[in-house]
Amino acid sequence: MSTLADKTCEPCRAGATPLSADGMAPLLAQLDRDWTVVDGHHLRRELSFPDFRTALAFVDQVGALAEEMGHHPDLQLSWGRVVIEVFTHKIDGLHEADFVFAARCDRLRVGR
Repeated sequence: MSTLADKTCEPCRAGATPLSADGMAPLLAQLDRDWTVVDGHHLRRELSFPDFRTALAFVDQVGALAEEMGHHPDLQLSWGRVVIEVFTHKIDGLHEADFVFAARCDRLRVGR
């Protein structure tokens, strides 16, 4: 069985139903433990870095990944800190693709 990060990101179609809490649970379990589902609406993760330069480099990697996948997270950058928030705007909620994107962000972080 492939990992979530190895899945192909299938674009969500307008009118699709956002994932339910039951649908999110097994996907969330496959992500780094620091990801949280906020208000059943979006994924959020805060990461710490030793300095601004390292945090910025990570944001650049996430941005490149987002463009490659056609996903557009909200990114907050400050000295030694990055916050990633992601959801599917078309459905105003979470889709499996959001979890795939988050899993790939986890891979960037650990350099796998």
